[in-house]
Amino acid sequence: MDFEINSMESSVKEMKPKARNNITINQLTPSQIVDELNKYIIGQENAKKSVAIALRNRWRRQQVTEGMRDEIMPNNIIMIGPTGVGKTEIARRISKLANAPFIKVEASKFTEVGYVGRDVESMIRELTDLSVNIVKSDKQNEVQQKAEENTIERILDIILPQVKKKPEQRTDDKDRADTSASPAAEYKDTEEINSKTREKLRKQIKEGKLDDRVIELDLAGDNMPMMQVLGPIGLEEMGLNLQDLFGNIMPKKTRKRKLSIAEAKKVLAQDEAQKLIDMDNVMKEAIEKVENSGIVFIDEIDKVAGSNSKSSSGADVSREGVQRDLLPIVEGSTVITKYGPVKTDHILFIASGAFHISKPSDLIPELQGRFPIRVELNSLNEEDFYKILTQPENALIKQYSALLETEGVKLNFKDASIKEIARIAAEVNEQVENIGARRLHTILTILLEDILFDIPDKNNKKSIDIDRELVAAKLSKIVKNRDLSRYIL
Repeated sequence: MDFEINSMESSVKEMKPKARNNITINQLTPSQIVDELNKYIIGQENAKKSVAIALRNRWRRQQVTEGMRDEIMPNNIIMIGPTGVGKTEIARRISKLANAPFIKVEASKFTEVGYVGRDVESMIRELTDLSVNIVKSDKQNEVQQKAEENTIERILDIILPQVKKKPEQRTDDKDRADTSASPAAEYKDTEEINSKTREKLRKQIKEGKLDDRVIELDLAGDNMPMMQVLGPIGLEEMGLNLQDLFGNIMPKKTRKRKLSIAEAKKVLAQDEAQKLIDMDNVMKEAIEKVENSGIVFIDEIDKVAGSNSKSSSGADVSREGVQRDLLPIVEGSTVITKYGPVKTDHILFIASGAFHISKPSDLIPELQGRFPIRVELNSLNEEDFYKILTQPENALIKQYSALLETEGVKLNFKDASIKEIARIAAEVNEQVENIGARRLHTILTILLEDILFDIPDKNNKKSIDIDRELVAAKLSKIVKNRDLSRYIL
């Protein structure tokens, strides 16, 4: 059996969100959520099931009465398993299914207050920034048509300004005997000619016939110069914005730019869309979206877990401090952002860690209690690697095949070659270091290195077969030499 990639079109179509059984993508049942995850992630059924239930519960909570809604808290999840088994991918795919604000942070980047490092509240501020951008983008799409119409009118005003309003005729002008045409008649004729010319130009601009013509625009410049606030906590960390503080005090600056009409359309369309959007409503909706649908993925939670020894010093002190700083955020508190206060009570937190050295029980008891759902992800075996290479819609083999299709070359992987790649990946993970599915990236890169390098210069083949013999020839020596594989694979 040969594994051939003919086209990516069918998979791309399937990747687009769809309504299933008259249920929108935000109301998928847990089983349908798992089916969506199966398109990209192999195995880990327990983890998929847990996050699917958590996501469905977000929708269920919105359907209950308001009084009960506030009482229903999210069941935060902690995923335990080695690197490269799909922990981050599960959370990332879930956020796309829910169309929810999602942010991934690393626990090791945060430090206890008083140490040099980031404040844990910054994750909520970043999540709110992301939510504002999502809502703003949605609103811009809604007003896009009106913004484009306004853009064309602005370009027309530059090319052919409208006729100025006729000045009021004075009384003494009426008494004058003038044989020439009256000012009113002249104005009417000029206005009519101007209107017809503008309509002709408007049509040409819409059809793109004037895209190459260069015009001069007055664009708003930056009011505030770039400033860097020194110190462990900057204004951004405190939720403040210099532009908001001083933007209204300082005069608005404009600068002239010469752009083609094609470029001007893009620049002015954004400006016009911005004018049509009510930012107060955007911020209000964005905060509501964060509070009810936001997802925070805390990676490497095991790096801030302390040891069992009672005598903690040095970095362990800071680690426990990070846990205590995380506690009120996960439990539910109010974080001040530049868009307003954000409550974290109903944000879903998903933590993950390999826990090679430490254990989940090494976390402080209060933090353990805030993650009641624990899911263990299994290490990947040879059969899993084979499925990862062939089944997901974003499988590496499909990716490399799509890349080479741009060079007019069809890449055909024999079934035996895929099994050999899976076997080698499993073997190297056992002998060197278990990095999960990421091992496949390294192996395929080395396997296809010469092909990817030579194809542009020696493109005399329309099809290339990858068989078991080629895989063995490229990788067998490296795999057998453990010292070499330690550095290369």
